[in-house]
Amino acid sequence: MKLAVRFLLVLVALVAVVLAVMAWLLPGALPASTAPSSDVKAPGPASSVIDQGEYLARAGDCVACHTAATGKPFAGGRAMPTPFGALFVPNITPDDDTGIGRWSADDFYRMMHTGVSRDGTLLYPAMPFASYTKVTRADSDAIYAYLMSVPPVRQANRPHELKFPFNNRDLLIGWRTLYFRQGEFTPDPKQSAEWNRGAYLVQGLGHCAMCHTAINALGGSSESKAFEGGMIPNQNWYAPSLTSNREAGLGNWEIQDIVDLLQAGASHRGTTYGPMAEVVYNSLQYLSDEDVRAMAVYLKALPQRDAEPPPSSQARLVRPEIMESGRKIYAAQCAMCHGDEGKGHPPAFPPLAGNQSIIMASPVNSIRMVLNGGYAPGTRKNPRPHGMPPFSHILSDEEVAAVVTYIRVAWDNSGTPVTPPQISELRKLLPE
Repeated sequence: MKLAVRFLLVLVALVAVVLAVMAWLLPGALPASTAPSSDVKAPGPASSVIDQGEYLARAGDCVACHTAATGKPFAGGRAMPTPFGALFVPNITPDDDTGIGRWSADDFYRMMHTGVSRDGTLLYPAMPFASYTKVTRADSDAIYAYLMSVPPVRQANRPHELKFPFNNRDLLIGWRTLYFRQGEFTPDPKQSAEWNRGAYLVQGLGHCAMCHTAINALGGSSESKAFEGGMIPNQNWYAPSLTSNREAGLGNWEIQDIVDLLQAGASHRGTTYGPMAEVVYNSLQYLSDEDVRAMAVYLKALPQRDAEPPPSSQARLVRPEIMESGRKIYAAQCAMCHGDEGKGHPPAFPPLAGNQSIIMASPVNSIRMVLNGGYAPGTRKNPRPHGMPPFSHILSDEEVAAVVTYIRVAWDNSGTPVTPPQISELRKLLPE
């Protein structure tokens, strides 16, 4: 009997030890009544950093480039056409063999700050390291922590397909000498905290200058022409000026109109289409009201440039019969949404009179919209956007030229006329 009691006591003790070890190693293995509930557990510092990193990755629009159309997030593989050939964006998931799983936070910051990969390879400037160099170490570390938290995807990177001699990375040494200035963002003590926050986002993670500054034959841009606008290489879209010029920039925009365009994709002054609509959809709609307003404050304060277009209508340059043809087509196809006087019904249907995108030097955006139509992005603040139908199937090159010319010069618009050959040439480059 005593032996049985002793055996029972030893057995109870062993069970207690086993339960104690399980509680230490596997707290979730115990019944819910004795284990802490994960639903009420306060988030630790790691999750806060990851959340911040996700927000910053949104601000940098990382997912747009590093995710193929039918691919998994951040797994790369998307082709990026350039005048020098196709670049294929790399996998930045935390896969050890094909992604950045073996990278340290130091490796990641070095890449962001200097444009040099973990193995010492110089990155092509399609990766906006010339902007990302301004990102602080703390923000870089947060983005790194977030990327390390996403599901790893085993997908090998595809080699670039660049023409000779651009496939020789040694040429990047010369490019970097001419166009790359390394260094984190330094706040301007003469400006407000809001302005500095906006400058940090626009110049750094937002890398806005990459599209809104003209690119030269070497794939570089001049700081003296920053934000003056320019053609986006190989995309056949023109990124408009963001300067304070009144005719072709943001000089006569209200701060709230800029905020609405950035965050909702549509405002009382215009609507985003094309590449900018993607930026709003993937990135800007997720930023806080405070950050978007800071960006607007900074953009509104950009200085004027010398590239002001003519201040008044250029209708005198248009033959009367072309002007009348354009007016008739507009009345039949456009006036229902945009109004007889081009004032539109914003924000659903943008105005054409005084519209920056209509009157700028390049007519490419206006032509594209008439030919292919388009939709503003569906966003949190504009979940059901209105779209514009295509007219390429019902209007000839001559008719498109006439109506685009009309909207660029009517109502005191200061755009210049377009010609049928311009329509024909662009039509060949655009998707059906």
